[in-house]
Amino acid sequence: MTKRTFVAAAAAFVLGLSSSVYADTVLRVAATPVPHGDILRLVQPDLKAAGFDLKIVEFSDFVSPNIALDAGDVEANYYQHVPFLDTSVKNRKLNIAAVRPIHILPMAAYSKRVKNLNDLPKGARVSIPNDPTNGGRALLLLEKAGLITLRPDAGIAATVLDIKSNPKRLKFTEVEAAQVPRTLDDVDLAVVNSNYAIGVGLNPVNDSIYLEDKDSPYAVVVASRKGDEAKPHIQALVKALTSEKVKAFMIEKYKGGVVPTF
Repeated sequence: MTKRTFVAAAAAFVLGLSSSVYADTVLRVAATPVPHGDILRLVQPDLKAAGFDLKIVEFSDFVSPNIALDAGDVEANYYQHVPFLDTSVKNRKLNIAAVRPIHILPMAAYSKRVKNLNDLPKGARVSIPNDPTNGGRALLLLEKAGLITLRPDAGIAATVLDIKSNPKRLKFTEVEAAQVPRTLDDVDLAVVNSNYAIGVGLNPVNDSIYLEDKDSPYAVVVASRKGDEAKPHIQALVKALTSEKVKAFMIEKYKGGVVPTF
């Protein structure tokens, strides 16, 4: 090997090594924009200081972030609660798992037509999410509010077919979760996930007429591919998201719309 060839080969090796090192430091996280994208942007400098270049990949729906994670297009996602994750894993046979709960987004009922649930008229129109876990969550919320009762064995997977009694003869419309806030002008009551409520300027504490309890089992988690849970980049993400800085941000910015679990 000539000296020139050796130098070229060495340079190529170093370039390849540096590229590999850089690639290993990139941490791609799928999220819905609000509040998850906002919170991730807050911790970008903290992850940078820890040696990880956080790339936030935003989606507007609940399905794509899990598909992207399972396919290896991202290293983690941060947007969903455990029942939704478990259902997605089962139905789509995904190789992903929860790593750590971060916060609760209390689900709430909103109305532009009444100030109190007792004022809902007979035959009132109610919109709820159409995916199994969030739809079930909405129905459980309405049951706790005393508007309906569900079959005892329905659980978190409850559907409108599981409604046992409906004294006000509520008429249910099921739409994609992100679109539920947009139905407020057309229905008497809409049951909305807080991330989508916040995204359209609604505060669950101040603007809703019924709010989910703080002991909700629907904690939003960081998820990774199975086997990656303890890897440094995932643990660095969890550490950044469970800092006092993030807790203070959640409390101050969202004023009850995002409840930290740490």
